[in-house]
Amino acid sequence: MTAGRDARLARIRTGGRHLVVPMDHGITLGPVAGLADIESTIEAVTRGGADAVLTQKGIAPRVHEATEDAGYIVHLNGSTSIGPDQSDKRPTGTVEDAIRAGGDAVSVHINVGSEHEPDQLRFLGEVSSRAAEFGLPVLAMTYARGHDVRDRSDPEGYAEDLAHAVRLGEELGADLVKTAYSGTPETFERVVEATRLPVLIAGGSKGTDRETLSMVRGALDAGAAGVSMGRSIFQHERPGAITTAVAAAVHDGADPSEAADRAGLAAREP
Repeated sequence: MTAGRDARLARIRTGGRHLVVPMDHGITLGPVAGLADIESTIEAVTRGGADAVLTQKGIAPRVHEATEDAGYIVHLNGSTSIGPDQSDKRPTGTVEDAIRAGGDAVSVHINVGSEHEPDQLRFLGEVSSRAAEFGLPVLAMTYARGHDVRDRSDPEGYAEDLAHAVRLGEELGADLVKTAYSGTPETFERVVEATRLPVLIAGGSKGTDRETLSMVRGALDAGAAGVSMGRSIFQHERPGAITTAVAAAVHDGADPSEAADRAGLAAREP
């Protein structure tokens, strides 16, 4: 560990917990709702309590215009939804690019279990080694996605595959890991126990406010260190409000109803 690494980690968390809003989806999905005017979305989520936002390097000038002293993570690989294989995440930047862009950390996406896993493993290893030279933290987005990967129809098996994915991130030198939620606090405990790194959950496709806040609460109850939620936040009709609600859960321990009330959202449906 270095003083620089610790200082940068402190810029992307509050009290040891993380609320990251990734908005690198412009490569994957194009300028969808919430990303076309990304400055407005960044202003809303950082006012709402996001600890950090995450984009590709080219968006950095737009990020710095809009953040309210939140941290900044630069994502280093990607793919498109209209390309031949969306799971084939290719390098889009370097550690040095991230430093020049004013990043406090970098992130790399890996699809563990996919046919592209070998190249992505090598890239994460290379990035973590290079980032360590500069004291730059690494967020490994380690998803279990592939032909032989189990899914939520087999919660125990899916949790085992997610546990393998997050442990892989630690083995390759990441500082924190992000993965999907297994569906229940009981199964997600297995994922959290697989590593000593802080584990963040992904938001996935946009759901109802109740679904989002219940998922966050379940993950935190299982020992997660926070969230890295994209579409559930930036595509929300009120991105600032849902960020406030998620922040209440992550940083203040609020239950879904209390978190929604603080943000002025109606999340009391069964």
